Amino acid sequence: MNKNLVNKILITLGFLLLYRLLAYVPVPGVDIDVVKSFFDENSANALGLFNMFSGNAVERLSIISLGIMPYITASIIMELLAATFPSLGQMKKERDGMTKYMQIIRYATVGITIVQAVGVAMGLQSLSGPGGKSAIMIDMDTFILITVASMLTGTMLLMWIGERITQRGIGNGISLIIFAGIVSAIPSAIGETVTLVTNGHMSFFTVLAVLIVILITVGVIIYVELGERRVPVTYAKKILMQNQNKRIMNYIPVKVNLSGVIPVIFASAILMFPLTLLQASTNPIVTSIADLLSPNGYLYHFLTFLFVVFFAFFYASITFNSKDISDNLKRQGGFIPGIRPGEHTKDFLNEVASRLTVTGAIYLGLVATLPWLLVKGIGVPFFFGGTAVLIVVQVALDTMRKIEAQIYMSRYETISAVGL
Repeated sequence: MNKNLVNKILITLGFLLLYRLLAYVPVPGVDIDVVKSFFDENSANALGLFNMFSGNAVERLSIISLGIMPYITASIIMELLAATFPSLGQMKKERDGMTKYMQIIRYATVGITIVQAVGVAMGLQSLSGPGGKSAIMIDMDTFILITVASMLTGTMLLMWIGERITQRGIGNGISLIIFAGIVSAIPSAIGETVTLVTNGHMSFFTVLAVLIVILITVGVIIYVELGERRVPVTYAKKILMQNQNKRIMNYIPVKVNLSGVIPVIFASAILMFPLTLLQASTNPIVTSIADLLSPNGYLYHFLTFLFVVFFAFFYASITFNSKDISDNLKRQGGFIPGIRPGEHTKDFLNEVASRLTVTGAIYLGLVATLPWLLVKGIGVPFFFGGTAVLIVVQVALDTMRKIEAQIYMSRYETISAVGL
């Protein structure tokens, strides 16, 4: 294996190890046992889902309890603003503008993290464990300041780790952090399942049925993620002669799922943010709303489906720029058979992308919600959804593609170096 690729993989694994170590660094002034007992009682609601995405960092009240979600929320807001205001969208396309664009996201992340950290600190004030033991062991005002400083530091560290992985490692750093958080919870989930079977609370056939649902979900995700529509492209003979020593792609690949894993992550962030705030309240009305929006309820998954479909269309319209593809194709002397170059090509590609996005959006929505319905019908006593499986499989596929691309690139460099 190429030494450069090995270094990138080791850098990625090193940063992910640092991320997992940070999950065990608690916020000062908190009784961890009280917090853990609270999360054990709320493992099936929004807090349990949030805890899963953080790799169980929330139940330890780690400095990275908020995870990377403030950064994702800031990114969603900026994407929406960029789609609304053309000047901001143009800034994103320019190299210098992109640097400023990312800086704005970082500042927005700081603001969101501070608001959420204050909310967490205030929510812990009313939290008590067995025997009325308080979760906070120091003065409340001091605790708020410490919580904000600790969680802000943790979120900034996660954002820095994600950016370093993207720049120096393999794959998308933010996605890999979420991936690592979900995967880290698998051993404990297996242990809990074994305990349930041993105690007679779950039958072996129920576990087998859950495994079948997971395997089918993984198979469907892999099948659709590798699916693409190949739009044929023809080049003029003169262009082919001029580039006879270069490979010219004779088709435009348009993926069935153009938006990737982003819509699912965005939908989870949008739903978990208000749910986390609602869970911190003791008001009976607010509590009833939080229970209604629990991840173990039908309304939560209905909203998940709607948000996933919306973000699938929204993000696909950003990532797939038919005008740029059309202009580049015309510049290279290529055209789609039966379609005139320029505006007609752009309209044709938009139509193809729109049709595929309908299929891709429905697929994402069903995968994010249908496994939960099947598992609930089986009667499993713990939360299980397709969102985590979807993120894990998609991130794994994307990382494998990038590793494969690095391998091919090293082969071409070797061939070029020896003069072949």
